[in-house]
Amino acid sequence: MPKINGNEIRTGDVIMHQDKLWIAVKTDHVKPGKGGAYAQVELKAILEGTKLNERFRSAEAVERVTLDVKDFTYLYEQGDNLVFMDQETYEQIELPKDFVGDRAAFLQDGMKVTLEMYEDRPLGMRMPQQVTLTIVEADPVVKGQTAANSFKPAKLENGLRVMVPPFIANGERIIVSTQDVTYVRRAE
Repeated sequence: MPKINGNEIRTGDVIMHQDKLWIAVKTDHVKPGKGGAYAQVELKAILEGTKLNERFRSAEAVERVTLDVKDFTYLYEQGDNLVFMDQETYEQIELPKDFVGDRAAFLQDGMKVTLEMYEDRPLGMRMPQQVTLTIVEADPVVKGQTAANSFKPAKLENGLRVMVPPFIANGERIIVSTQDVTYVRRAE
């Protein structure tokens, strides 16, 4: 693994420290009036979820870990697991729902996702930033509610609720952000 100086650690970097994998959540470069400069780094253990604040001097070497990135296709849900297929080898992998978290509601049959892996062990998942879903339940338009920034609640086919503009009705397809579960625009 490539070694980097302690002051080169950036937010989002994955490093090997104390024989564990850590992700840099927050970095702050400090140059005190007396003494050498250092990086104050907030680390989160990828596998355990614990946090650690650590100082790295510029002379300290740290191992930056490069994660393998592989494309997978979401197939189906099986109990408490989600089944994905490797797009190159067609091998299937099962991941627990809590690995994906709340974003599991956005998974659709055949959706392409990217898994970040270390030594063939999945550590993270990236999914499309936007998905197209159908409105199954939307409140009717309230007369006089035509102000520019007025929104109404609506229920999506996956059970999630989202705020939509008043002109959106039941049965319409909309594009939703998977990052913050917000309405983006009507689907074409």
